[in-house]
Amino acid sequence: MAGILAIGMVVADPATAQTDVDDNAIVVTAQRSGAPMWTIDTPAGAVILVGEIRAVPKSTPWQPDRLKQASAAADRVILRALPKFSPGDVLRLIFAGGRVTRLPDDTVAADYLTAGQRARLAALEALYDVDYDRRSFLMSAFDLLARRLDFDDNTTDDATDVVRKAADRADVPIQRPDRFRGEDLLDNLAAAEPASHVACLDAAMTATEAGRGIIEARADDWRRSDVPGVMANPLEVALGTCWPWADDELGTEIREQWTGMIADAARARGVTLAVVPLRVLAEQRGVLDRLQARGFVISGPDWR
Repeated sequence: MAGILAIGMVVADPATAQTDVDDNAIVVTAQRSGAPMWTIDTPAGAVILVGEIRAVPKSTPWQPDRLKQASAAADRVILRALPKFSPGDVLRLIFAGGRVTRLPDDTVAADYLTAGQRARLAALEALYDVDYDRRSFLMSAFDLLARRLDFDDNTTDDATDVVRKAADRADVPIQRPDRFRGEDLLDNLAAAEPASHVACLDAAMTATEAGRGIIEARADDWRRSDVPGVMANPLEVALGTCWPWADDELGTEIREQWTGMIADAARARGVTLAVVPLRVLAEQRGVLDRLQARGFVISGPDWR
């Protein structure tokens, strides 16, 4: 009798049955892309959380076309915000450039680093024929990661780019967290004490010392959904230790924005596909931990 009643309910409400099938199909298609992701089943649909890393090597065997298909079929997508810079912010950067790019007054790296850290930095300076002594630690860290380790060379589209293009073509609504004003970002960066960026420099040195093998290893772990492996990779550690992620004020706001938007999406009808930086999702007390603490049941790979 229960089976007959269930069949009757499906026949009586074919629209509901079709929606369930479509929702499941979108989730399965997204999962087949190979990117690590989590799902939250909701009373009226599902939320798909795609864990993004930046600068995925072209050699990484994932299937972005599957993610495109899922994005085009979703009811909405959520993507990271872009900073909002104005012409006035460019002038502010020019005038504040010394505070952002150089150590203050007549100080040098040895005034802030331990003897061991300064020795490691000196070895990298000799290796790459560069002088970091007066350069700000954040700029030195970025130089090590982007120019010496060259982690973003020969890469494919990030998941955000894949989803954005697919959603635009299919007229799927795109939602983003509130954008930070360029003025606020520059003020935050200019006001930071040099010592606050020492951990970033230390992590960037560790990643650079480890060599380019960590780039492929990080991407391979990402493709295998080995989330703890990605999070422990020296490159991912360095990227997550540097501004703005490690800044208490900006970092907290970023995580709260994502948590709030995903919780809101769980109350919406249909399927929401959100592309979220993996470090923001999977870190300790990150977005996945926060959502779980709110009572959401999350399906997907282990993130701890």
